[in-house]
Amino acid sequence: MSEPVLYRFMAIVRYELLWNVRKKKVLGLLILVFSLATLSLALPVALSSIYDRPLSADPDHVINAGAFLGEVGFFLVAIVISMNSVSGEFESGTIVPLLSKPVSRTTIFVGKLCAALVTLSAAYALLFLYLAVGGTVVFGPQNNLDLVPVLFAGSIASTFVWVAIVMAIGSASKSSLTAALGAFGIWLGLSLVTGIYGAFSGETWILTYIPGGGATGYIAQASGGPFSGPAVRTGIASIADNLVTLVLHPSTVINFPQVDILAGVTRASAQFYTESISYVVMLSVIVAAVYIVVFSLIGWFALKRAQITE
Repeated sequence: MSEPVLYRFMAIVRYELLWNVRKKKVLGLLILVFSLATLSLALPVALSSIYDRPLSADPDHVINAGAFLGEVGFFLVAIVISMNSVSGEFESGTIVPLLSKPVSRTTIFVGKLCAALVTLSAAYALLFLYLAVGGTVVFGPQNNLDLVPVLFAGSIASTFVWVAIVMAIGSASKSSLTAALGAFGIWLGLSLVTGIYGAFSGETWILTYIPGGGATGYIAQASGGPFSGPAVRTGIASIADNLVTLVLHPSTVINFPQVDILAGVTRASAQFYTESISYVVMLSVIVAAVYIVVFSLIGWFALKRAQITE
């Protein structure tokens, strides 16, 4: 990348970051997220005081709460950060002076993507730092704090899938409302349709390939039935949790029930298939990467072909 192109690219990133900082809804989202994190720390203290019981030490609180945003949280964060990243330029008319600069549309789109990544990374870095410090203060010394960066990376990947989807819809529609509602429709529609299909057909594996929580499996244990262990989700929204499990317990095997409502519930306890945690993580990361690349290309192509009117 030559110096002029790099300079223009960084100018777009700075421009977008300043715009993100000025968005009151981003500040509102940060307040909401930090409020939820504070609640996860304060609620046990409050309950301990109400019931007059000593607060038990919880050395795994930070790791267990690290991915507390979950499927819905990742989606909402992506919506707020990116719903008007491209479409807002068309709605406000700033796209005209922006394109009058000696900068390509490709540079504009990639710069906006990078700015969204920087904004997301800064927000999550502050959030995880807050959880780590707060968890240590409230619940005592914490185990596996060195895995917080793993949670951070997994959460970024899960959220950025929706960032790419929202920006693609916004670039194509030139409407922030359409970007938000369209992404919500995709999320809700896929969740409902694939969930119903998986339940009635027994093909729950398909849930792994949509941007959601994925199929539900259970960690195999030496004692008890095949589904007596802790539950595990396989989808894009569960990358952070599964990465931690992979690092701590790389030999973990997960049992997946083959549920078929039409055949009766007894099939769930009689038939199942297994996958290793390494395979589950690898597949979810690949699926997330494919979504990010495909929808980023769609958004870039839509911006390249967009007609600009004064």
